[in-house]
Amino acid sequence: MLNLKDLYNWCSIPANELVNHPDRRVPLRVVPDAAELGEVMARDFADDIKEASREGRKYHAIVPCGPKEWYAPFARIVNGERISLRHVVTFHMDENLDWDCNLLHEEDPSNFGTFMRRYFYEAIDPELAILPDNRIYLLPGNFRQVARRIAETDIDYTLGGWGQDGHLAYNQARRNPYSYSAIDGVMNSTAHIRENNADTIIALSQRSFGSAWQFVPPMSVTLGARECLKAKKIRVYSATGAWKQTALRVALFSAPTPEYPMTLLQLHKDALITASAETANHPFAENPEWRFLGANV
Repeated sequence: MLNLKDLYNWCSIPANELVNHPDRRVPLRVVPDAAELGEVMARDFADDIKEASREGRKYHAIVPCGPKEWYAPFARIVNGERISLRHVVTFHMDENLDWDCNLLHEEDPSNFGTFMRRYFYEAIDPELAILPDNRIYLLPGNFRQVARRIAETDIDYTLGGWGQDGHLAYNQARRNPYSYSAIDGVMNSTAHIRENNADTIIALSQRSFGSAWQFVPPMSVTLGARECLKAKKIRVYSATGAWKQTALRVALFSAPTPEYPMTLLQLHKDALITASAETANHPFAENPEWRFLGANV
């Protein structure tokens, strides 16, 4: 378990001191708001794709469904600048499932595949779009094959966000008291099917469903940390605000811990976290008068 005094101290650092803080373990970029984060996320990805095109090589990327702020800017940039994506191969990071490990209804708002088809693939002009055979969806029936293919491939880019417990893809912190995973186990995890944590379900229900947790998918299939960390570059982004603030502080200042899987980013040679100003802030930093037994008293 994280030490409460350490956690309080990390969360109490003023947001404007994070980027250049001497104890920061992972590079951080802060942008004003969600709109700017979407623009930056889209531009980062588009520019990296263009570089591969100039070099005349295939480009392999692991892509998430969220954050969702980048889809419209990415389509505008690609279509406006006529950036061909024909050399791009995308590996989907994760997908939601029902209790029987089946895919969700096509019109379920938590169906990542449907969302990606509509807002990522179909938003691009057909003559520029990623070829259908180069769109590798992660499914309950193919996740081991996808993991093997990634293991045999040079991955250029992992694009993503992070969860309330610092999960990358759906690599959530283990909550089962009878099944513990040390940090090495998390780091070496490969694609798998898992039950979503209760705190993940509550956080997603509050964000999207008016706290109707009964409609949040209970299961998911996800790439493991091994696949996500394999990329030459890792770029994670969030403008979600309150429910990502503590995970960000832990990622920036804690040693690697299975409680917050995104602390593994510090072990990668080219990882960058981008957060909105709201996400970089924290209530503890704004309220230094607060007192917590065992933490700052």
